[in-house]
Amino acid sequence: MTPHPRLSIGLPVYNGEEYLAESFDALLGQTYEDFELVVSDNASTDATQEICRKYAAQDSRIRYLRLPRNVGATPNHNRVFAECRGELFKWASHDDLYGRDLLRRCVDALDERPDVILAHTDQAVVDADGRVKVPYAYTLDTGSPSAPDRFRSLLFEPGGDDFYGVIRADVLRRVKPLDSYHHADRTFVAEITLHGRFHQVPELLYFRRDHPHRAERANPGKRARCVNLDPRRAGPLHPTPRLLAEYLWGFVAAIRRAPLSPADRRACYGHLADWMSSRARPGAGERVEDRAPVDPDLLTVSVDELVAGREGRAGGRA
Repeated sequence: MTPHPRLSIGLPVYNGEEYLAESFDALLGQTYEDFELVVSDNASTDATQEICRKYAAQDSRIRYLRLPRNVGATPNHNRVFAECRGELFKWASHDDLYGRDLLRRCVDALDERPDVILAHTDQAVVDADGRVKVPYAYTLDTGSPSAPDRFRSLLFEPGGDDFYGVIRADVLRRVKPLDSYHHADRTFVAEITLHGRFHQVPELLYFRRDHPHRAERANPGKRARCVNLDPRRAGPLHPTPRLLAEYLWGFVAAIRRAPLSPADRRACYGHLADWMSSRARPGAGERVEDRAPVDPDLLTVSVDELVAGREGRAGGRA
């Protein structure tokens, strides 16, 4: 194991046996190798533990941790970050796929741009078998030098998987940890963008897998999703109106905490007021996964050629 890895990858997992090995292969096969992979097993009851121990025995970059009970997805996400030792950090999902050059492209982008605090690549949604369903353009203005413009973009523009980008760890330590109310990941990323610019690498290297067992599919209701994020949300003190109020307050609190000038702070509050009154633009709540699949004949890049561990497979073109 590298004593002081440049990058830490945190992979929280619960009952991930179906896709976990594929994600391990994709991450361990990266062309950028100076990282540790911290895996926190949330008391899985399937073969997750066996898969993790097998890969940890084969690659010293893996640190496998197992919780004695299921604490929920949010505390587990926060735990893997608390365990990180690198100056850079990335969350990884046990069911997603990553092109071999994803880490290298993101680290290079951060090295070349000292004012950028998060770097990610272009992305596509893939199905359970790793075949591309929907490649989608990144339209958010998170690269703007203006914090209010970046914040407004996060409010009004759909899409983006910035949560899974490579982030400067010192910035993550300055923002409030991920919470477990409805859409808490959006307020979390919004607060990060108030601290600095993001950079989107124009290369398709991140593949988000949509399948029936993904958390948002398996827990379609707001309360069910939040209970999955944190079991303490199951009680009567966490009705849906409270979860939505926490979501709105999360944006307000992010603006209050951020290192903004008085003028920028006022501008952010103004954008938030506009968003609240308009309920976001039409179509902003659209799930990318639910868009019409692309015509396979129009795809020109093979996922199986980009992702380590998938060599020789048929299909999966992007």
